[in-house]
Amino acid sequence: MAPPPPLADLLHAFPSVLVGYSGGVDSALVAVVARQVLGGERAAAAIGRSASYPAAQYRQALEIARQFDLTLIEADTGELDDPAYTTNRPDRCFFCKQELWRVLGRIARERGYAVIADGTNAGDRQEHRPGERAGRAAGIRSPLLEAGYTKDDVRREARALGIPVWDAPAAPCLSSRIQYGLPVTPGRLQQVEAGEAMLRAAGVRGDLRVRHRGDEARIEVNPEEFGVVRAGREEIGTRLLALGFRRVTLDLSGYRRGSLLRTDARGPEVLAERD
Repeated sequence: MAPPPPLADLLHAFPSVLVGYSGGVDSALVAVVARQVLGGERAAAAIGRSASYPAAQYRQALEIARQFDLTLIEADTGELDDPAYTTNRPDRCFFCKQELWRVLGRIARERGYAVIADGTNAGDRQEHRPGERAGRAAGIRSPLLEAGYTKDDVRREARALGIPVWDAPAAPCLSSRIQYGLPVTPGRLQQVEAGEAMLRAAGVRGDLRVRHRGDEARIEVNPEEFGVVRAGREEIGTRLLALGFRRVTLDLSGYRRGSLLRTDARGPEVLAERD
C-alpha cells in the first residue's frame, strides 16, 4: 500500500476548503497549510463561538490568524440551547459538533467552499470522541487523519512552520470539565474558565483541568506540578471557594484525558473546604 500523501499534497487537491478552527495546534496546522497551498480566496478558517469556547484560546486563534494571514470567519453556535447537549451525557460532544457542522455547512454553501475540514489526527481515534461521528455524518474531511499524521507529526510540522502553539497543551471546550450528568450551564462554564485562568496565573504549567463536580472543584495537573499547587494551596483554595465551590481537591492520579470516564483515580487530597 502506498504511504499517505503529505498534508500539503492532500490539501492541494481540494477545490476550496473551510477549516473548523479553534486555535489549537491540529486545526491551526490544517488552516495554515491550506492557506499556503490554496491561497486566501480558496481557504478559510472558521471559529464557532459560544460560552463553552475558552476566551484564552479565542485570543490565541486570532493571533495565529493574524500571523499567517488566514481568512477568518466567526459564527455563533447554539449548542447551549440544545437540551441533548446541556444534559451532559457522555455523548455530549456529538451534539456540539452536530451544531458546529450545521453552522459551518451553511457558511460553506453561502460562500462557495467545496470542502469542510477539521483537525482530527490519526491518534484521536484511540480516544472517546463522539463528535467524530457527527463529522462523518456531515461529510467532514479530516486531512490530518487521511494523511496519517499522529500528534507528534502535527507538532513537528507546526514547529517547522513557526506556529506558536506547536507545543501547547490540549485545550478542549470548557464543557469537557463538567462531570457527566451535571447540566452544562453558562455559570458552570465561567467557574471552570476562571479557575483554570487562576491556576495558570499561580504558575501551573502544562496540562491542567478544573473538573467541575458540583460542589467540588477537582484540580488535575501533571504530577510534577503538585508542588506548585500545594505551595499556593491557601490562595488557590480561597479563590476557588469564592467562585462558588464548597470543596477544593487535588487529584493525586494527575492529569489524564478522559478522566471523567475512568474509575482508576486515587483518592483526592483536600485543599480547602467551606465550613
